[in-house]
Amino acid sequence: MEKLAFARSLRAGQTDAEQWLWRHLRAKRLLGLKFRRQKPLGPYIVDFICQERMLVIEVDGGQHLESESDESRDTWLVRRGFRVLRFWNHQVLLETEAVLEAIRLAAEEAFPCNSLSPSPSP
Repeated sequence: MEKLAFARSLRAGQTDAEQWLWRHLRAKRLLGLKFRRQKPLGPYIVDFICQERMLVIEVDGGQHLESESDESRDTWLVRRGFRVLRFWNHQVLLETEAVLEAIRLAAEEAFPCNSLSPSPSP
């Protein structure tokens, strides 16, 4: 299956945790940032990405425990300047506020707080 078609199928079959997180990230709900879901990026498809902040978010289930493919994916992404945040499904569902705060902090770290607001008028 071609990568774009596969990404579409992943979007259609999101886990409960991915759907829940997407509700909080979509439509620029977090800091006014645009997030995409199940986005092809090089040889991979990432769960969520904010390209403006070079931030990738992965939501993992038990199959990802000590996954070597996740390590190589993270290395590939980091070498290209992305910051990768990984959360377990149960964290997203049960600790939503803490997950959103971690994402917010990572996004602000990429660009200091003063760059989040528009410059004052002269």
